[in-house]
Amino acid sequence: MRVAIITVDTEIYRGEKEDLTLEALEGILENEEDISIVFKKALPSDEKVISTILQRMADADVADLILTTGGAGCAPEDITPEATMAIVERPVLGIGEAMRAYIMQKTKRAMINRSTAGIRRNSLIVNLPGKEKAAKSSLKYLLPELTHAVEVIRG
Repeated sequence: MRVAIITVDTEIYRGEKEDLTLEALEGILENEEDISIVFKKALPSDEKVISTILQRMADADVADLILTTGGAGCAPEDITPEATMAIVERPVLGIGEAMRAYIMQKTKRAMINRSTAGIRRNSLIVNLPGKEKAAKSSLKYLLPELTHAVEVIRG
């Protein structure tokens, strides 16, 4: 499975801070058989930029699974779910619901995460939390089902 990871954080995009969440996600994915990371990039918190990149990646069939991290909280600059939903053709809302339910067992703050997921063409796009620990825990929990979903989407 080809995986792309997009970090949505203007400070990381500008090189003002290190992307620890990307490193954590890479660590999980690199240990999985049949998974290759084909793209990784930091983007600013700009809805048009995010949706354009997600759309172009899905339309060009760059990755089977596109993971975003960051930008799914309640701050004014948190617009990743809106950018994602602007370009998906079929929402898969259960992924975000399952992730929040799982993380709620560890912290009530999960209830203010707005992550979502959906399908565009043959790519599954999933928003993960921006915090390293939450993103890592979420990916470990979701990965078997995301792999299955990609298999179903790809036929």
